[in-house]
Amino acid sequence: MGELPLDINIQEPRWDQSTFLGRARHFFTVTDPRNLLLSGAQLEASRNIVQNYRAGVVTPGLTEDQLWRAKYVYDSAFHPDTGEKVVLIGRMSAQVPMNMTITGCMLTFYRQTPTVVFWQWVNQSFNAIVNYSNRSGDAPITVGQLGTAYVSATTGAVATALGLKSLTKRLPPLVGRFVPFAAVAAANCINIPLMRQRELQVGIPVTDEQGQRLGHSVAAAKQGIFQVVISRICMAIPAMAIPPVIMDTLEKKDFLKRRPWLGAPLQVGLVGFCLVFATPLCCALFPQRSSIHVSRLEPELRAQIHEENPSIEVVYYNKGL
Repeated sequence: MGELPLDINIQEPRWDQSTFLGRARHFFTVTDPRNLLLSGAQLEASRNIVQNYRAGVVTPGLTEDQLWRAKYVYDSAFHPDTGEKVVLIGRMSAQVPMNMTITGCMLTFYRQTPTVVFWQWVNQSFNAIVNYSNRSGDAPITVGQLGTAYVSATTGAVATALGLKSLTKRLPPLVGRFVPFAAVAAANCINIPLMRQRELQVGIPVTDEQGQRLGHSVAAAKQGIFQVVISRICMAIPAMAIPPVIMDTLEKKDFLKRRPWLGAPLQVGLVGFCLVFATPLCCALFPQRSSIHVSRLEPELRAQIHEENPSIEVVYYNKGL
């Protein structure tokens, strides 16, 4: 067996990202919860393989499948722009186990105000970590900005949940089960832009097709954040819309009436099943490396690009997750 060639483009995902199927295959790998079980040594080994390959050094005996495996392990744990190791629960591979637990509890304990407040707070705390960990670009965000974003998002989610809960008191019980989804959808519209407000202030890096940085764009940041908000809301729909209907039916049956303690684990299991598919499929709605036409950029950046690279009509950026 000969040495692995150096012309494999691991700067891009393994599958064609111009198609939904290719993006879905990519995100099924990125969001695989089994990546959470990897040790620090395994993560470092994968990082070394990827960085060495990019530097033109091939690990002896390395196969193409092993290279791609190392690439996805590396991507699952390290931020694509800063290179920093992402905190465990902030990684996309933690989305399914964390969200199935939190969402399952929000859908189960939605009747009492204290539990509504507690689980909305837990959910927004988790979302704040995920949104910060998967932001686009490498611009720093201050502790004060993080604190403001966190408090605003949590307050918005709790206020929405309590407001809707009070409005549904005289409506059928099934309607009340959808209050957590409405609160989560509203909170996503608050949490994501606030946790990534630095991008809206200074912009995110935009590059040419070869990856050469051309400048920073607020317009690209707005487009990327909008796409992430849509993806997150869509991601929550199956997990927060299907289980309530099933549970409302099951709770009327004698089986659950005799075993009420089964309600919570059953709800969590249903949510988890939905999220296993919804998480990667909704991440795949938009390309990770998104594009924007030069004409939609800020006038100063547009003029700079036209002056230095008059042939460029489209620029690219990492939209975040």
